[in-house]
Amino acid sequence: MEFTGKIIAVLQPRGGVSKSGNEWKVQEYVIEDHGQYPRRMCFDVFGADKIEQFNIQMGEELTVSFDIDARQWQDRWFNSIRAWKVERVAATAGTSSVGPEIPPPAPTVMPDFTQAEESTDDLPF
Repeated sequence: MEFTGKIIAVLQPRGGVSKSGNEWKVQEYVIEDHGQYPRRMCFDVFGADKIEQFNIQMGEELTVSFDIDARQWQDRWFNSIRAWKVERVAATAGTSSVGPEIPPPAPTVMPDFTQAEESTDDLPF
C-alpha cells in the first residue's frame, strides 16, 4: 500500500533491548494527504539503519510504501503501520495533486480616457 502527502509531525524515537539482548529503535511520523478532507496516517520506521537511510524531515512531500499488521497484547489488538520504502515527491508533482490547475486571469483592457477628453460632449461626467 502507498500513501502520498506531507510530513506534519516527527515523533521522538523510542528504543530498547529485546529479550534476546538485541538493541532496537523505532521512530514514528505523521503524514497528511492533500484531499478535500485531508486524511492523516501515523506510521513507523523500524531500525536505526532504516531511520537514517530514509532521513525523513518535517514538511517533506513523500510517498510512503507500508505494510499493516495487527498483534494482540493482554486481550487487546493493536495495528502497526510500518514503512518499508520512502520516496521524495518532486515539487511539481506535489502541486498537481492539490487540485486542477487554475488558469491565470485574462488580461483586462482599460478604456482609453484620452479620447473622452477630446469629445464634444459637455456632460460633466
